[in-house]
Amino acid sequence: MERLRLCSRVLLLALTNFLISEVHSSATFTIVNKCEFTVWPGILSNAGIAPLPTTGFALQKGETKTMAAPSSWGGRFWGRTHCSEDSAGKFSCVTGDCGSGKLECSGGGASPPATLAEFKIDGDGGKDFYDVSLVDGYNLPMLVVPQGGSGDNCTTTGCVVDMNGACPSELRVTGVGGERVACKSACEAFGKEQFCCSGAYGTPDSCKPSTYSQMFKSACPLAYSYAYDDKSSTFTCTGADYLITFCPSPSASQKSSSDGQGPESGSDESNTSPFDNSSMVYEGALEVSAAPSTCIDVVRGQAVAVAVAITAAMWRLPQPF
Repeated sequence: MERLRLCSRVLLLALTNFLISEVHSSATFTIVNKCEFTVWPGILSNAGIAPLPTTGFALQKGETKTMAAPSSWGGRFWGRTHCSEDSAGKFSCVTGDCGSGKLECSGGGASPPATLAEFKIDGDGGKDFYDVSLVDGYNLPMLVVPQGGSGDNCTTTGCVVDMNGACPSELRVTGVGGERVACKSACEAFGKEQFCCSGAYGTPDSCKPSTYSQMFKSACPLAYSYAYDDKSSTFTCTGADYLITFCPSPSASQKSSSDGQGPESGSDESNTSPFDNSSMVYEGALEVSAAPSTCIDVVRGQAVAVAVAITAAMWRLPQPF
């Protein structure tokens, strides 16, 4: 009987520690590369926040990498492209380069233009805050899908349009071979206060969307297009993990009734912007975001039930003192 009591107390302690760790558990980030080429993700933690286990790595076509972030972590993810190492061993990328000279960014941020996924885990009210931002320009399609979370504004966001191909010439970034590899923000291209929301334009009332930011917004309605684009571009979840996909596969949810196919992007028959993705759904997004729970939710629920049962049983046991 004494051994039973001891085992019960040990098990209860283990389960209690498990439950406490779950309450303060980190979010899990799963990064997927669906591009037809290698992407080198970069990661930057916010000031005063401990870095994740890695700050930069290579992700081949079709590869996936998962990592856990500590409670209250905040930072950003982006994809670097056209990366190489020179004869001296210096690593650099044509887009999204973080300036470290190495595969790991080690505290360096993305050099614009770059599509950003930004997070603050366990923020105000215990909610996770996240967004996809084109404020620093665009280099890759990106989609963020919350998994297993809850909340009125806990939903998929991102930019799945290839904006490099239709980027205006004054914002265009080209590679060594002349290929279009990124699209600058107007702030990066021209450096004017009204585009950068700085100086005399440093408040929400004085800094308004420009023609260029409206172009980005038309292309990707859920993504940040300029500094004060909060209302339609910030999302919140509680208890979610996150799937970040480079080059997600869009499929039109609406097709032309005349021939069963939608007009090709940029054709005269199209009544929408060639950037418009407001009528698109994303493969896997609906299934994942609609899932009622994740494995960890199931384990957490079972652990609670077991802990309650053990506690009740211990109360029934005769006490030695």
